[in-house]
Amino acid sequence: MALERSAGAVVFFRDPDGGIRYLLLQYGPGHWDFPRGNMEKGETELDTAIREVREEANLRDLRIVPGFRDEATWYYRRGGKTIRKTASYLLAESPTTSVTISHEHKGYQWLPFEAARARATFDNARRILEKAQEFLTGERPPPQTDPGQQRLM
Repeated sequence: MALERSAGAVVFFRDPDGGIRYLLLQYGPGHWDFPRGNMEKGETELDTAIREVREEANLRDLRIVPGFRDEATWYYRRGGKTIRKTASYLLAESPTTSVTISHEHKGYQWLPFEAARARATFDNARRILEKAQEFLTGERPPPQTDPGQQRLM
């Protein structure tokens, strides 16, 4: 079995009124997720997360929030082989909501927590988003109101 490592970030912006909005990108196949990509040789998780957010959303001047890190692991098939993918996520505050998406993406949205949780395609993304929200606010998010939205990755 082949192994892949990637890294990305849960990117957020604080509204002037103190509200938090999270960035979700719509990938080519249609799913909504956080910016992330494969780690290149010699890169740290931090290096990869910053590079991927720049490449995928053209966001710079990110402030990485110390103390938050989460990861997700899933399996997929490529070329007849099973790949075990592990993605690490950091938490990053953006000073702006001005995004220019890469050719890999079809769209983006800055959403408040509940809307972002509803929009995120995969269970892993929703779980990581919930942890980020709890980390930032100190409050555990209520259970998701639409259990029919559960999708795996």
